[in-house]
Amino acid sequence: MTELRTVTIHTLDHGDVTVTCPAWCTTQHEPNGYRADILHSGPDVALVFHGRTIGDASLVQSPYAERLGRKVGVSVSLLGQTLDPVQLYSLAAALDGYADRLRDLGDQLHALLNGGAE
Repeated sequence: MTELRTVTIHTLDHGDVTVTCPAWCTTQHEPNGYRADILHSGPDVALVFHGRTIGDASLVQSPYAERLGRKVGVSVSLLGQTLDPVQLYSLAAALDGYADRLRDLGDQLHALLNGGAE
């Protein structure tokens, strides 16, 4: 986490816009975009398996969004979506279910490799 900081970002549609970045924001805000595209983003949480990144997730907020909500969410690269807390817990539950199914397949594979029925 970083300290709260205030930055002024030059936008094409609203001129200079001053925003207060949340303590978790690590974004280096770039000038000359549109106000609605201002995005606060926290550090990525990498989802790594066997040395390969299969996805990542991070806190995000678009304080001037026009189409999506302006609340803080979690961006999950596996989905290409930003989730609220209920949706994030739902994804975690689904992933738990997938983990159980993968363990079942692991058990089947283990049995097959040890002379079990095909």
